Amino acid sequence: MSKITFISGCDSNYYPLLREWLHSVRRFPESESIDINILDAGLTDEQREQLKPLVTSIVNPDWPCEVSASKLRKGEFLKACVCRPFLPQIFPGYDTYFLMDADTWIQNWQGVEMFLQGAQKNAVTLTAQVDRAYPRGGARVKWLGNWPWKVRGFYFSNAQKAYGTKMAKQLMPFHVLLAGAFALRVDAPHWDRWQTLVIETMSSGKVFTAEQLSLGRMCYLEDYAYEILPAWTHWLCEAKPLWDTEKQVFIEKFLPHHELGILHISGFDEMRLDRKVTTDFKTADGENVDYTYRYPFFDGETLEDTDPS
Repeated sequence: MSKITFISGCDSNYYPLLREWLHSVRRFPESESIDINILDAGLTDEQREQLKPLVTSIVNPDWPCEVSASKLRKGEFLKACVCRPFLPQIFPGYDTYFLMDADTWIQNWQGVEMFLQGAQKNAVTLTAQVDRAYPRGGARVKWLGNWPWKVRGFYFSNAQKAYGTKMAKQLMPFHVLLAGAFALRVDAPHWDRWQTLVIETMSSGKVFTAEQLSLGRMCYLEDYAYEILPAWTHWLCEAKPLWDTEKQVFIEKFLPHHELGILHISGFDEMRLDRKVTTDFKTADGENVDYTYRYPFFDGETLEDTDPS
């Protein structure tokens, strides 16, 4: 039987989100045989003590390489990002690794199943920053009068600093692969190469974005196998879905209105820090409702009524 671990991590600020993610995993009976391991990227002693009985292990990993203080202005939480290529060494003994950011939560287990299914193909399984419901493409254009003067995008802007203009141009046309949720088997060839690339990237470029940038280079330019899932499996919340009032779930904006699997609370910084913050949604029957993207069944500290209405 394949041994699977789910992994997430954060610093003390995102701890309530991490608890909500953990609760969202364990709410599903399918998770019973799955170990949960935590990357400690700045948790407090009290938070670690609260987590210990709920997870298999908590590890505060070393940085993959020496990093100058000037590059670490964003804080220790970046460890939870750049250590992703090293998960088999940090948490040894598993056949499949599935990492999700702390600001995600599972609404429907079918999305999880698709990540795990893709990983069995020895491909890094993930989603991309593209969907028919996402309002904008990855590139941004600066205009000089009526003429496009400068085109910017995640791959070009970050790759130019880390790898140079030639490779930045090669990466620019591709959809950004998302490192916020990915699954990969331990015996896949990606790990060693990704480790080398992330060290190169964070040494010459930014620490922030290094793991996602190097992931794109490895897949698109070096032909390591990847499986891109539909966006409903891992939904970026800056693109608002519909709210199904009858079923009390988020669904795709367009037909066939598939129920979302994993929600990633991206683009809503205040909401990530405060459960009371809401935003407006269209409902499946054309009405408007104020609601939150936060996980509805657990408030990060205490159990709530399981009716999210």
